[in-house]
Amino acid sequence: MKNVTEFSKPIHFLLTDIDDTLTDEGLLSSEAYQALWELHSAGIHVIPVTGRPAGWCEMIARVWPVSGVVGENGGFYFRYHNKKMHRHFFFDERTQKENRTKLDLIESEVLSQVSGCQLASDQFCRIMDLAIDFCEDVSPLPESEVKKIVEIFHRHGAQAKISSIHVNGWFGEYDKLTMSLKFLEKEFGLTKDEAKNICAFSGDSPNDEPMFEFFPHSFAVANINKFIHQIKNKPTYVTKQRGGLGFTEIADQIRRSFLPSKKS
Repeated sequence: MKNVTEFSKPIHFLLTDIDDTLTDEGLLSSEAYQALWELHSAGIHVIPVTGRPAGWCEMIARVWPVSGVVGENGGFYFRYHNKKMHRHFFFDERTQKENRTKLDLIESEVLSQVSGCQLASDQFCRIMDLAIDFCEDVSPLPESEVKKIVEIFHRHGAQAKISSIHVNGWFGEYDKLTMSLKFLEKEFGLTKDEAKNICAFSGDSPNDEPMFEFFPHSFAVANINKFIHQIKNKPTYVTKQRGGLGFTEIADQIRRSFLPSKKS
């Protein structure tokens, strides 16, 4: 992985994870939030791509200086544009209800078989997935227990991804990347090749690997090193600092690379 200061390509879209990429210990710092505004003011579209729930994404799409948000690991995207909320879901309502019944069974099994985990506190406002907390509001579980949670999802035929705080599981052949590309196509008319050329991604954990693999301009904050042994397709660039301060490094480098192109 290269140092973030080696990046020099003008890009127009920054897709970014939230937890432990924008945040530190669950808090959005003033530096990271200011970096979002500076990117927005420079004309760079910021699109959070997160495992967080629909309830959070509704607020983020409306209130943050972003051009939309992909939520629940690719289950949907929301875009608040011209005073109207645009929502796109991978599944229709009937399929969502059928999947919820199956996820309820997985929930019971995980909570009974893996001691120390619990439902994520934001589960009540989720639509598409099931989130199991292994270190956000509980004492951190060992890696072996986290893997056991993943195995239970897989036994039921569900997908499962490990973030920095949760194991998220769902039914359906989608992930952060598939819905991000759908968002860019439907809302901005970008092809996959165009997306590779003018978009970047920043993240911090194993569930960001599809994004690291697809986008040549991929970044990680320094806390990626905790998970790097779990990631085959690594980000191209890495910051010196963790979390939100690392994100500010990425944002500053992107703006420096973008603004000269914009003036020319």
